[in-house]
Amino acid sequence: MHSFTIAWNILKRMVGTKKKFVGFIILPCVVIALSIFLFGKSDSRAAVIVYVNLDKGSAGAHLITELSRNDSYVLKEMDSEEQLKASIIHQKAKVGMTIPSGFSEQLKGAAVPKVQLYDLSISEESITLQMSLDRIIGHLSSTAQLSLSQAKDADTQTALLNKTLEQVEKHQVKGNIVDLQLYPKPGLSNITGFTLMFMMGLITSSITLIVNDRRQRTMARMFTAPIRSYQIALGNFMGSFLVGLVQIVLVIAISRWVLGYDYGIPFGTHVIILGAFMLVAMGIASTVAGLVRNPRQAGMLNSIIITPTSMLGGCFWPLSIMPDYLQKVANFIPQKWAIEAIDTVASGGTITDIWLSLSILALMAVTLLAIGSTILRPSEAGSGA
Repeated sequence: MHSFTIAWNILKRMVGTKKKFVGFIILPCVVIALSIFLFGKSDSRAAVIVYVNLDKGSAGAHLITELSRNDSYVLKEMDSEEQLKASIIHQKAKVGMTIPSGFSEQLKGAAVPKVQLYDLSISEESITLQMSLDRIIGHLSSTAQLSLSQAKDADTQTALLNKTLEQVEKHQVKGNIVDLQLYPKPGLSNITGFTLMFMMGLITSSITLIVNDRRQRTMARMFTAPIRSYQIALGNFMGSFLVGLVQIVLVIAISRWVLGYDYGIPFGTHVIILGAFMLVAMGIASTVAGLVRNPRQAGMLNSIIITPTSMLGGCFWPLSIMPDYLQKVANFIPQKWAIEAIDTVASGGTITDIWLSLSILALMAVTLLAIGSTILRPSEAGSGA
């Protein structure tokens, strides 16, 4: 019972005032909201594709009809190739294409006809459009060759080809597109990284509060009370954990149900992963505070540790772009394992798929908390006392 009293007192001292509540709870929510706006919103706008159809047959019209079924494209017809090129140059459209004259007749030959593409640079839209064109033209060529083999003259072949394309455009057999969640959402690593940074900052402040209690002899007076030592230690660590847990729950809840961002992972699993990282952050902050002794130096040193470890752990950029030796160093950074666990679950994994990441975080937490427990020795006053 005494441990809960100590923990509750730390929570009130950390976020019990308006200034601290804004700094430790509201400010992280604002930054996470900005990161969701910058990194979490994928560009869902359809790409504008301009085209000129010089073909007088049914194959060119069929090609346009099939492309228009793709929601990723908005097709706009141009009057001439000069107008098409001007639209590309002035960036009014992503990609342009010209269906050549006699396209339908060329399908009857041995060579597969080509559609001319125009773009300023290689882009995702131009590559996907080229793939779609290759697929549709390949089907058209196969259909034309089949019609040629079954028709005795050109008129019969054209009529048979037109009838076949008419049936194809009905799309009587369609497939459903299912999101298999094979990859995490774009920007999820960055959003998680900012969350981890704020968590470390909050935990550092709570540990600094404990160090100040030791320096000002508040902790020594607590040990003279009829309370067991383990209750005091448990209460201090429970207080720091409770402070971090409040921040985790509020930040995740606001980003999910107020901002409408879907992390792609269950709420409980998300809290477990961030809670495991929070224990490591407590260990790091308490270890530094236990070694440095001076609360001012401890807070400054913790701040110096947060930014480099966040950079090495993948909070700002993917680990894959870093040199090999830095990727090996990242294996000793807790942010790397927390982000990896969240990405794994967001990609369709379960809690059993992240046992290695959670185990490593747990091992780091136990080791660092054991070292950092020296801050709870009231007999050792910090320097400057």
